[in-house]
Amino acid sequence: MTAKQHIFRVRRNYNQWVANQTLEDYALRFTAKSARRWSNARVATTALGAISFLALEAIGGAITLHYGFSNAVAAICAVSLIIFLTAIPISYYAAKYGVDIDLLTRGAGFGYIGSTITSLIYASFTFIFFALEAAIMAMALELLFDIPLAWGYLISSVVIIPLVTHGITFISRFQLWTQPFWVLLQLIPFVFIIYADASSVENWTEFAGSDNQHQGLNILFFGAASAVVFSLIAQIGEQVDFLRFLPTPKPGQRWRWWAALIAGGPGWIVIGTIKILAGSFLAVLAVNHGITGEDAADPTRMYMVAFSYIASSPEVALCVAGIFVIISQLKINVTNAYAGSIAWSNFFSRLTHSHPGRVVWLVFNVAIALLLMELGVYRALEQTLGYYGIVAVAWLGALVADLVINKPLGLSPRHIEFKRAHLYDINPAGVGAMLIASVLGILFHSGICGAIAQALSHFLTLAAALTAAPCIAWATKSRYYLARPLVVDTSDLESLQGTVTCCICEHRFEREDMTHCPAYAGHICSLCCSLDARCQDYCKPGANYSQQLALMFKRFLPQHFSANINSRLGHFIILVLVINGLSAILLSLIYFQTPIDAPETAALLEATLWKVFFLLVIITGVVSWLFVLAHESRVVAQEESQRQTRLLMEEIEAHERTDRALQIAKEQAEAANLAKSRYLTGISHELRSPLNAVLGYAQLLEMDPSMPAHRREALGVIRRSGEHLADLIEGLLDISKIEAGRLDLHQDQVRINVLIEQLVHMFRLQAQAKGLDFIFECRDKLPELVKTDEKRLRQILINLLSNAIKYTAQGSITFKVRYRSQVAEFTLIDTGEGIAPENIERIFHPFERVRHPNSTTTGTGLGLTITRLLSDIMGGDIAVTSTPGKGSTFKATLMLARIDHRIPALDIPPVQTIYGYQGPVRRLLLVDDEDSHRQLIRAMLLPLGFDIIDLRNPLLAIEQLHTSQTAGSAPDLLMLDVSMPGLSGWELAQQVRDAGFKQPIIMVSADASEGKNLHWNNSKENTLLHQAYIIKPVRLNLLLDHIGKLLQLEWRYEKAVLSAASTPATDPVLIHLPAEEHLDDIARLASIGHKKGLLDKIHQLRSTQAASDDFIDSLQKLTNHFQFDKILELVNTDSLEDAEQEP
Repeated sequence: MTAKQHIFRVRRNYNQWVANQTLEDYALRFTAKSARRWSNARVATTALGAISFLALEAIGGAITLHYGFSNAVAAICAVSLIIFLTAIPISYYAAKYGVDIDLLTRGAGFGYIGSTITSLIYASFTFIFFALEAAIMAMALELLFDIPLAWGYLISSVVIIPLVTHGITFISRFQLWTQPFWVLLQLIPFVFIIYADASSVENWTEFAGSDNQHQGLNILFFGAASAVVFSLIAQIGEQVDFLRFLPTPKPGQRWRWWAALIAGGPGWIVIGTIKILAGSFLAVLAVNHGITGEDAADPTRMYMVAFSYIASSPEVALCVAGIFVIISQLKINVTNAYAGSIAWSNFFSRLTHSHPGRVVWLVFNVAIALLLMELGVYRALEQTLGYYGIVAVAWLGALVADLVINKPLGLSPRHIEFKRAHLYDINPAGVGAMLIASVLGILFHSGICGAIAQALSHFLTLAAALTAAPCIAWATKSRYYLARPLVVDTSDLESLQGTVTCCICEHRFEREDMTHCPAYAGHICSLCCSLDARCQDYCKPGANYSQQLALMFKRFLPQHFSANINSRLGHFIILVLVINGLSAILLSLIYFQTPIDAPETAALLEATLWKVFFLLVIITGVVSWLFVLAHESRVVAQEESQRQTRLLMEEIEAHERTDRALQIAKEQAEAANLAKSRYLTGISHELRSPLNAVLGYAQLLEMDPSMPAHRREALGVIRRSGEHLADLIEGLLDISKIEAGRLDLHQDQVRINVLIEQLVHMFRLQAQAKGLDFIFECRDKLPELVKTDEKRLRQILINLLSNAIKYTAQGSITFKVRYRSQVAEFTLIDTGEGIAPENIERIFHPFERVRHPNSTTTGTGLGLTITRLLSDIMGGDIAVTSTPGKGSTFKATLMLARIDHRIPALDIPPVQTIYGYQGPVRRLLLVDDEDSHRQLIRAMLLPLGFDIIDLRNPLLAIEQLHTSQTAGSAPDLLMLDVSMPGLSGWELAQQVRDAGFKQPIIMVSADASEGKNLHWNNSKENTLLHQAYIIKPVRLNLLLDHIGKLLQLEWRYEKAVLSAASTPATDPVLIHLPAEEHLDDIARLASIGHKKGLLDKIHQLRSTQAASDDFIDSLQKLTNHFQFDKILELVNTDSLEDAEQEP
């Protein structure tokens, strides 16, 4: 079992040659529609540059001199017609689908690797004809400038490279610029020849060969001449390399597209036929002018004779002929070199999975041609082209059979699929037909089947290819065309717009050039797909050539052979046979092509070649065995890698399942926490509403002068109990806000000196109660006022101070304050238990407590968490250093901005009882759906002289405002409850402002979020909606303070300030205290306001008689009246008194 591949994407960065499409010209890939920017005429003109090559004249001259006029012309016409007909479908499909000859071959029956063979055939055609043309040009240079042929070959080759590097962009310009001059030089000599020597035509038609023995049509000579002409059949590959740039035909102008297609594709052979016939004519003319048969087939010699009819001077004729030859060779060799660079790119990219760029293979192709010229291929023209033509005819015959037979019959897909991801490596329909036709053709051409079969070998090869391709496709049921179907991903918006981004090279290409790669789980372009060596053809299982060959061996070989052919020995034998078979073929060619004068020389050469062959067998055997072992090791490593990948993927899937479970648990926990926060918010709202009535009426009754003193004391207990309950609710809300991250800060004006003095006084007493020294140091002058949140600053310092005292059993507490540059530094140094280094960060985690042996100190574990959170929010920091057993140092640094100018609002007058206000009666509109709340507000404000208009239904508020305004009794202030059915307070406030009323609005709510979670209160215009916000339960002093500020009232106070309800005071007489552990518990419970805990402690002391009755009674009264500060004073004072009584 192999694991599903997930290959990490490594971006492929192509070099500047490959990345530049002006240089690359879409080698190995679909020609983008956006790149087809040239007109039909220009593309056709560029493609027709191939008609300039003088090898046509050389071929025509050679076959005419060898086989006579009749046989040569018949062969030229017959083969040209075949080339024309085969070129039509090839040109059409290449132009329609924007593919070169290699990509067309892939999709038309040969497969991805099968077309590698045809790429080699095509590349061979380009460098053979490049060598032929460059050799002709080198001869012209020798005649013109006396340049040696070796140097002429080099010059003729190197000069082509800069003309081809920029592809069709420059080639089209070059062909366009040189075309008129070339046409003129091509035609004008024939005009002069016909005018001056009309009999030369008759001499040509009567020419019977250089030995004058080939008069009339002879089937053998006809076949021999046809074999040479058939070598031109592969020229259509060069034509379609340009035709793929034909733009998409426009509606109503398809005839222009077809005209350019025919002219640039099959049309080349029409003009080519004329040039071959012209070469035939000029060769005969040169012979008649005394040129030897060997030189008469040289195009330079031909045109020297032709141009001599124009210029009487031989030097001028030679010069003009040389210029014409050079121009012609440049025009054709830019095409040969360009086509060869694309062919080699296709060939090596599939073998090496790398692509250095088309320019590299351009140089490579030119170098091979230069080597062939130095080897004298031009002298062996006829023999070279004859054998090459067999293979070329087999290839193109199989290709044409697929296009014109298989596709119409439905034996192959109607479109051309060229991408590696969708093709079998080998398609037997095309590859098999080509191999069958090639083998038959070579057998026929070698003469084994007789002279006539030898002469017609190329025709027979073509017939075999045209027959074999559809037969194989039918026999295989066309299953080897597509390895997987082409699926268009319509969900990709980019693909719908015409371009898709490749996940490997990250460039954008048109969707015809893209496919989906399951190995990389993304879209991939055809070039990246071709060059990838890591995917192991994961997208098309069973379509790899090794798998196809194994299946073929299993099907056609005996079982015991097929079972062992994939073994180590089987691989070794196959490799040795293939390598040494090629070696034997090469050595045989050397033997048969070497001219031998004597039998002794032949025997010596034969013995030498056999020795070389057996030596190569030994060397290749050793190398092959090492290669097989290395391959086997690689396969074992790959299998192990796949096994480990499978195990890793299983582990990853298990982790993903665990992660999903954890995510679900996290979401459930967050939902539970959110539900808890919602519950706290809701319950606080529900508690505030009844508490508003309790506290409100308690305040009113306590201020009533007719209330008896003993009842006023009870009302004080009710008020303080309500305030304590309100404080507990605020504490719950603080916890909820901290967990939800919605804690808000208020910018208060704080008398920092007063705050610190209060804290020092309070905690000095607690420290002394535990027998600790409390040291306070402040060497800097503190500002009178600072801007900060007083409540949160007090909370931070209380947490730090209380922890220092709580965790210090003996020694001292040092509290240092420094203030410099708007920054206050509070340092707490204790001599307590200390904290281990690994626990320093833990103490700031929620509900984390560091427990020490023999320590009974308890706590919630939230104090330091809240302290750090508040410090961070206030722009400060907390640092801790500690030594276990010696103590700890906590340093809190906070930004406390100095206030240099006192704001009058801070100067709060002494608390006095308000009984009215100066000026006319002020009218208030109260809107609240709760009767009890409206009654409470009326009870609070009516005695002070306010006129109260109250509404239960908020929908009637706007109407009431309009009515009051019309009657001249508009309210001066509006009080709106936030939560009302039908219309919320915020919506009503918005309607009031929209109606044009400018009266100040006080929002009254029991909402725990204080309205900050509503968009009304977060809008940019929230200051226009309301001017004050009061939270239930309503504190009368706070309400009157807001009303006074908004209406600018001057209050009237009673002359004698009523004293608050008397509370039980601590008798100054000495009270004997319980043990110190009981005092610590009482102080701790009183410091956090834990009434129930104090009552439980009192019950414990009374039941165990651990304290005196006086102490218990005093503690009971103070607890019932919520006098927690008095409890702390009682405990500390009594502790001091007890300490003084000790001897």
